[in-house]
Amino acid sequence: MSYAEEVKLFNKWSYDEVDCNDIALQDYIACKPSSAVYVPHTAQRFQKKRFKKAQAPIVERLVVALMFHGRNTGKKVMAVRIVKHALEIIHLQTDQNPIQVLVQAIVNAGPREDSTRVGSAGIVRRQAVDVSPFRRVNEALHLITQGARTASFRNGKTISECLADEIQNASKGSSTSFSIKKTDEIERVAKANR
Repeated sequence: MSYAEEVKLFNKWSYDEVDCNDIALQDYIACKPSSAVYVPHTAQRFQKKRFKKAQAPIVERLVVALMFHGRNTGKKVMAVRIVKHALEIIHLQTDQNPIQVLVQAIVNAGPREDSTRVGSAGIVRRQAVDVSPFRRVNEALHLITQGARTASFRNGKTISECLADEIQNASKGSSTSFSIKKTDEIERVAKANR
């Protein structure tokens, strides 16, 4: 019996050539072979300690981000299946490693500048602030899944197809992507409030 030499996602895609080209996000996107898993369902308790979820495999974080809106909560096996199909579609359409495409999408989709509310005694004004790398990753995952969810709602396309489209468009930086549009809007508002 021969054992597998390297851990591949769904036994198909290698983590070896995956590279995060944004230095700021390298510590917060767990895509190195050290955090490689076969199935993005580790059942580890990443929420017990602050910043622990930065060590969660990035594909698993995408799976968890899909399990929102009441009727989907707790259905992790369903979310894993959706992500698996979406990665298959990305691989067929782009002929690249889908994990690399996902990492690039997260780098592009996270806003770099945001605005916060500053004020006391009823006077509230917005103040532009820089976004931490950790929040950029969180926000990118949230926007990507939100875009896929709204695109597939009351639509003939499956959630997997919509998620695949969203990830591909975000990785190209295309303005048809929901997450890129939102990010541009957030950064534009922040720029006006500098």
